[in-house]
Amino acid sequence: MGVKRLFSTDYEFHASAKMLYPYLQTASGLAEWFCDDVKINNESKTLTFLWDNEEHKAMQVAHRVNHSVKFQFLPEENDDENDPAYLEFKVETNDLTQTVFLHIADYSDFEDQKELHDLWDDLVGDLKKIVGG
Repeated sequence: MGVKRLFSTDYEFHASAKMLYPYLQTASGLAEWFCDDVKINNESKTLTFLWDNEEHKAMQVAHRVNHSVKFQFLPEENDDENDPAYLEFKVETNDLTQTVFLHIADYSDFEDQKELHDLWDDLVGDLKKIVGG
């Protein structure tokens, strides 16, 4: 049980928000770059993210089409109940330059912030290859 920290970063994309958003919000899109697989349970409205045969359940707690999506992870330990981990993606467009940025907020108990930054760099690198951005 670690102390949770907010990791926050931005990446520039050469792709439209409409092109990028499905990769942030849909199970099939997320499975292409973010995790090994995503399963959706429509009854309980939960998503199960799979990484290296480990399951992590989450609920989509907010979303604005082509703008943002937030996943809150279900408690795995008692400490998580009052302080749940979450992951939020926001797509922001600079009106002057039309540059698209992906803002990532990762609130978790991942200890090594440098390693976490490298992990996101790799993940977003994969996403950029997919969307051409």
